[in-house]
Parts: sequence; C-alpha cells; structure tokens
Amino acid sequence: MAKTLFDKIWEAHRIADLGDGAALIAIDRVLLHERTGGVALQSLESAGYSVLAPERAFATMDHVVDTRPGRTDETLMPTGKNFIVATREAAKKAGITMFDIGDPRQGIVHIISPEQGIIQPGSTLVCPDSHTCSQGALGGLAWGIGSSEAEHALATGTLRIQKPGTMRITVSGQLSRGVTAKDLALYILEQIGAAGSRGLVVEYAGTAIAALDVDQRLTLCNMATELGAFTAIIAPDDTTFAYLEGRPFSPQGALWTQAVEAGRDLSSDDDACFDREWSMDASDVAPMITWGTSPQQAMRLGAPVPRTGDSPRDTAEAVVRALDYMGLKPEQEIVGLKIDAAFIGSCTNSRVSDLRRVAEILRGKHVAPHVRAICVPGSSQVRIAAEAEGLHQVFLDAGFEWREAGCSMCFYAGGESFGPQERVISSTNRNFESRQGPGTRTHLASPETVAASAIAGRIVSPAHGEPSS
Repeated sequence: MAKTLFDKIWEAHRIADLGDGAALIAIDRVLLHERTGGVALQSLESAGYSVLAPERAFATMDHVVDTRPGRTDETLMPTGKNFIVATREAAKKAGITMFDIGDPRQGIVHIISPEQGIIQPGSTLVCPDSHTCSQGALGGLAWGIGSSEAEHALATGTLRIQKPGTMRITVSGQLSRGVTAKDLALYILEQIGAAGSRGLVVEYAGTAIAALDVDQRLTLCNMATELGAFTAIIAPDDTTFAYLEGRPFSPQGALWTQAVEAGRDLSSDDDACFDREWSMDASDVAPMITWGTSPQQAMRLGAPVPRTGDSPRDTAEAVVRALDYMGLKPEQEIVGLKIDAAFIGSCTNSRVSDLRRVAEILRGKHVAPHVRAICVPGSSQVRIAAEAEGLHQVFLDAGFEWREAGCSMCFYAGGESFGPQERVISSTNRNFESRQGPGTRTHLASPETVAASAIAGRIVSPAHGEPSS
C-alpha cells in the first residue's frame, strides 16, 4: 500500500494501536523553554517521576529572557526571573541539557534545535510551543504540545496521539526574484485561510520547495501552525543532509552514513493518497503584507485594503473589527503608510541568512528618524556568526538596536512591548490584537520589506524602497 512521508514516520514510531485511530507513539526528543519547562519538570518530580532519558531532553532560555545587551536573570516580565531560575534548577536536577544565558548555544528553541542537529529526518520531537512545526523542515515529525503532555513524554518517552489527517501543498515553478519563503507562507494563508489545514499534517512538495534552502524551509514550516495544521513536514534531500552533517547532536561517523541512507527513503510514495491536496504556481507569489489582525488577512504589497465583502476567509464583522483595530479603511493603500517601529526577529525570520539579506538593504543607509528599529538574532550562534561577518555594525550604523538572542517582542508576554496604536512592521509570525503590546498594530512581512520600510519610514516594497526625506 502506498504511504505518505507522515505515514512512514508514524508507523516507525507506533508502539501500540489504542483504538479509534489513536496510537501510542515513541518520542525521540523533548524540547523545553523557560516559560513552561521549569513548571513541567517540577510537576514531574512532585508526582514522583524522573526523566526517562535525560540525554534526549533539552531546555533553553528564550521566551521571557531579556534580550538587551548585558542581560542577567532579571527580566522585564515581573515574574520572569522566577521562570528562569526554576527551569535552570529543575533542568540541572533532571540531568537534561540546558542552553542557559551566556551559553553560546542558547537561543529560540526552534532555531537552536536545527542548528544543533537535535531534530533529525524521520525523528519525532515535541515541545510546549505551537511553532514546533518549524522543525518539520528537516524531515522530522515535530509538533507542539501542552505542559502535561510534556511531562508524560519526559517520563515515558511516549505520547498518546489521535492520528491526524494529511494535506499536500504542492508549489511548482520557482519564486520570482525578491520573493521569499515568508511571502510564500503569507500567500498560502491568504489563499486557504487560518483554518485551511486544521488538524492536518501538511507536506510541502514541488519544485519550488525543493529549491528552498533549509532556512527558508524552516520559515515556511514555521507558519503552518497559522493554517491550523497539526504540523508541517518537507521530505529530506541532499540540502537537508548537507545542513545537518557535523552538527553537534547529529549522528557521527558510520552512524551518520546509516542515517543518510535511511533518510533517502523518507518521502511520500508516488501514488500515496492525501486527505486534501492544494497546488499552486510559485510565480503567482509576490511580496506580501498583512492588513488585519490574523495572518490570513494578507495581501500583495501594492494592493488596496479589501472592502468588507472582499475578504473570502473573513466575515464582514471580522473585517470591520480588524480594520478598526488597525486604524485602516476599506480600499486604503498600505504602501506609503507611516510606521512607528520595525522589528526583525522571532523563530520565523531571525537566522543569519535573513540578517545577511537585510544588511544588504541597510548598508550605507539609515532608518527614518521617527522609527524605532530592533533586530534580535534567533540564537547566540546566529549573533556570533553575524558579528564575525560585521553584520551587527551594519545594523548599528543604520540605526537598529542590536540585541542578544531570544523571542523578545515577537510577543508581549516577555514583558517588553511597542506602544498603543503604534504601527509596527515585523518579521514575526502573528499579528493578533496586542500581540506585540497593548493596542499595537502589527503588519507581518518579510525581513527585506521590514528593512526597506524602516529606511523609508513608511511601508514600501523592498524592490522600490526609498530613503526618508
């Protein structure tokens, strides 16, 4: 019987069928962060259990940690220090690997796992974070869970899972020059909506996907949770293996050779059936930006804000509410709209390749005087690599704040925020109401669009950016 890539990984990890489509699945890796990790580990200990395989569990400081230079355990979140200290102590006691403040391996959990080789093709990985789906870009089955599930996975190395359905999104052709994986992700959201893949494992396929480097694949898979997906995955190929070879937690020597041989069999069979199929031509994608308060409320840069009845994925009431919150009117032009701040960071777009492309736009220019611009590298490894190349100086010379690694102002829960009704253009993944601060108005876009807009002081296309007058 023909099988999908997901089917193959599922069957390789299925310990027992539990009836009604559920199964007990073996979990290869558990990732934790300080916002929930300490709580899960402490709860596990209080219940009288220990971590079954400490060598397969990892924790990092990323969600509430301060990203300003010279940081300590103190945070802008009133109780943040308690989370940091609790996670540090619990991780040490449990014997799991901890990427602490000051550790050159520290960073956003979905950034450090690929760069450390923790996620591997064909493996299963869970983390109490909805953007765990990012890591499916390396051919593993990675998904977000709750804290109680994290406890169970830590204690038993298993989880009870209701088998999800599948969806294949095939992108043929190639992306046009200047169009990024972030634009592709927003285009897909615009086309099929925030519930378009609800509960499904999305496999991205096609020539345009094969042409993406790993960093771009990570960006694309990162946004699958905004489609309502259970997770996303891309079949491993030579690009995948070249990226993972030699990483600290990748198999070494003969084991690596075996892993690559096994990985080459990890693809959907030609005649495999999916519960849903959607196809598109990459040439249809242009630079994108969001106009509302959901990632699905996206449009081509240069298009006008939709009228109430022109947004097929939203009710009239949802459009009115989104436009009211964003301070916009139907048919208004987004291009040229004045911004107050620009943010480059998050697990979506804060890798060194993102920063290199942005630096090319910023080089020799300066952000508009009224714009606050911030860059937060996704990991300490990214920051170190960027500084070795002198990229940090390009950002600083252009008027950006240059930060330590962490989630930072991707979300307000970290304690730092932009101001009420401030208009922010951001490389992050969510534009929900008050996501980046109470009343803050967020437009999602590619890092290139963020950089060009920061310079212009208003929203512009990266291909047609102009300095502020």
